[in-house]
Amino acid sequence: MDPRIPYDDYPLPVVLLPSYENPPAWIAPQERIQHPDYNNELTQFLPRTIVLKKPPGAQLGFNIRGGKASQLGIFISKVIPDSDAHRAGLQEGDQVLSVNEIDFQDIEHAKAVEILKTAREILMRVRFFPYNYQRQKERTVH
Repeated sequence: MDPRIPYDDYPLPVVLLPSYENPPAWIAPQERIQHPDYNNELTQFLPRTIVLKKPPGAQLGFNIRGGKASQLGIFISKVIPDSDAHRAGLQEGDQVLSVNEIDFQDIEHAKAVEILKTAREILMRVRFFPYNYQRQKERTVH
């Protein structure tokens, strides 16, 4: 509030707040994920790395949907219970960001399937993105 203008002359309602007397202690960024003062529920939406090894002839343990045509990306549409993918933490609604350092955010579905099926070791970057996954499901007609 400008001290030169009288309180009654302000055109909008003015709210006076008390001074902030006890600011929280500073916490190093690397310690914030485990700290109770931070909203750690959002950490489920951060990108994470999944590593899978696939023996010859073995199944991946998950299905994908989407691709360049949908403009929403590639998403995990099903994870087989008790599979290596399930144990590694892959879940329905995860968006595949990359596989073995190949960008999956703007890739054709067939190309994504080919890369996943031919790889023996899969290093995936994924993020849980249920909003776009739901939009993906709505756009896909089976």
